[in-house]
Amino acid sequence: MSATAQTVKEITLRGLLLGIAITLVFTAANVYLGLKVGLTFATSIPAAVISMAVLSAFRDSSILENNIVQTVASAAGTLSAIIFVLPGLLIVGWWVDFPFWTSFWICASGGILGVLFTIPLRRAMVVNTDLPYPEGVAAAEVLEVGESARSEATAESREGLLAVVWGAVASAGLAIFSGTRIAAATYTTYFRVGASAASGIDMGYSLALVGAGYLVGLSVGLAMLFGLLIAWAAAVPYLAAHPFPIPHNPFTIAQVADYADFIWRKQVRFIGAGAIAVASVWTLLKLIGPVVSGVVSTLSAHRARKSGIAERTDTDLSPTVIGAIALACLIVIGALLYQFLAPTPLAGNNGVLIGIAVPFIFIGGFLIAAICGYMAGLIGASNSPISGVGILAILFCSLVFVAFVHPGVGAQKALVAFALFATAIVFAIATISNNNLQDLKTGQLVGATPSAQQWALIIGVIAGAAVIPPVLNLLANTMGFLGAPNTHVVAGTTPLAAPQATLISALAQGVIGGDLNWSMIYVGLGLGVVLIVIDEVLGLAKLLRLPPLAVGIGIYLPMSATLPVVIGAVIGHWYDGWTKRTNNPEYAKRLAVLIASGMIVGESLWGVINAGLVSATNKDAPLGLVPADFAAANIIGVALFALLIAALYGWIMRRAKAAPVPKVEAVQPEIAGPR
Repeated sequence: MSATAQTVKEITLRGLLLGIAITLVFTAANVYLGLKVGLTFATSIPAAVISMAVLSAFRDSSILENNIVQTVASAAGTLSAIIFVLPGLLIVGWWVDFPFWTSFWICASGGILGVLFTIPLRRAMVVNTDLPYPEGVAAAEVLEVGESARSEATAESREGLLAVVWGAVASAGLAIFSGTRIAAATYTTYFRVGASAASGIDMGYSLALVGAGYLVGLSVGLAMLFGLLIAWAAAVPYLAAHPFPIPHNPFTIAQVADYADFIWRKQVRFIGAGAIAVASVWTLLKLIGPVVSGVVSTLSAHRARKSGIAERTDTDLSPTVIGAIALACLIVIGALLYQFLAPTPLAGNNGVLIGIAVPFIFIGGFLIAAICGYMAGLIGASNSPISGVGILAILFCSLVFVAFVHPGVGAQKALVAFALFATAIVFAIATISNNNLQDLKTGQLVGATPSAQQWALIIGVIAGAAVIPPVLNLLANTMGFLGAPNTHVVAGTTPLAAPQATLISALAQGVIGGDLNWSMIYVGLGLGVVLIVIDEVLGLAKLLRLPPLAVGIGIYLPMSATLPVVIGAVIGHWYDGWTKRTNNPEYAKRLAVLIASGMIVGESLWGVINAGLVSATNKDAPLGLVPADFAAANIIGVALFALLIAALYGWIMRRAKAAPVPKVEAVQPEIAGPR
């Protein structure tokens, strides 16, 4: 590395402020997207592009400063996944809104522990590893291309920023026009299959989900389609024709829409939960060896460095700082748990429950941090099965709590809420650890200082923790969550599906209440084993894989969320194949990543803004210009959906064709730091 690179500033006030600003925007977008469809998106790459475009106005900005900006902002793509658990406290009727400081400290204390827990894993799992870290490497490539383009007035970085803007404008524009009701946002129809069975089609016209489909890729997209077909082409029709006695279906085949939807929500979705649980356990079993060897290697390397001065690019936060911050977080967590239990019927058991919860959070959190970090390195933070980890965590937590406490009927609701509360902290640890090693990989490739990145991510966690509660309250008080009491919701609005939070809440209630629909979960467990075998066989045959976790997600996500993702994945696969015939395939793919990120950001931010309009006007459709049953709405909706996809991909294809052949230096830049 050059002397210039060694003396350049990394953490600057302008960089931190820019990173925090991006974090606030992307966190709000991710919270809405996650509650709507159960998916969040990684923000490192779009944050890097925005950072390069903004900081190019300053002559003394550098690749290391841009890296710090994307590190801070990456908290938005990860900590926002806390909404897979935290809304459960409203869904079970324990909270009526999200108390700011309690919610803030859940996110902040768990998120900061997630940063700290991955520090001992850095050398083994980032430096001395063959893990691909797809998103970390991609972010590093974007930063290096932007750095090399500085002498050319950062034309490429500005064009990348334009791709984010166009994607955002298109997706937000479609969502806004759908809000007028002139164009439909979804097409839904249910129908009979034979005399006694039923099924349905539910297609969402969402550019955000098309963008998400490009980012997750063809393998995950087709796996989700396979799960959708299992649910709606097999399980729902079969269970409709052969009614299962538990739970009792209050509808008849004559009420085909309610009949089919009830079967999916109360029975088929638990098949997906079982499949996800088995797939998660299988993933964990495969990771035990690498995780243990990684921890041992890290400890050995630390003992070997007893003397000498560490290289800047190999310097983590000191053990003293790590210990002090971790202790402070545990004190905060203990106070949160005590404060939660004090006014409940469980107050007499608070010593036992806190004595179980704190080790569960600390030890379980560290193991989950290692597992999630490894999975992120293997398949990317966006594709890592965080929701599966959450399902396992709530099942384990609920089983342990109910075994030690034996709550009476009056205390069961409190114990369900406490299990969700403790699991939310563990989940905050998991979400950040899922991302932190990815960031450290980016930093390693561009010659960053690990300790600087670790401070930056802590700052990003705090910024994200500050914006999550008010956004959650805005959405809860305007749209509400499916299955929650929703006492403050504007009449006529469609509740947010919050699929993971709804599922995790149902699991906690079922375990502690003793009435969990285990029969459907058992079916899912068996299906999960079959899916694992199929996936492993496909892997041995070197064919396209069908990740079992993605299949399970396809079963329990609403069809309206799954179909657009599949469309995006298929279109993205075709586009990636087309890019091979261009002068600069990597640049063409980066444009597609950025425009896909823009699609997600635009629609998601409009969702948050629309929630504010609903709250201000007390109308479920504040922009509505025509009645809800406007006859031409579906034709207009699908036409605009298709035209905008064609226009966006047409734009990036024209830009890709016009891109010059890259210089050798830009394709193979010198990599600073340890290899």
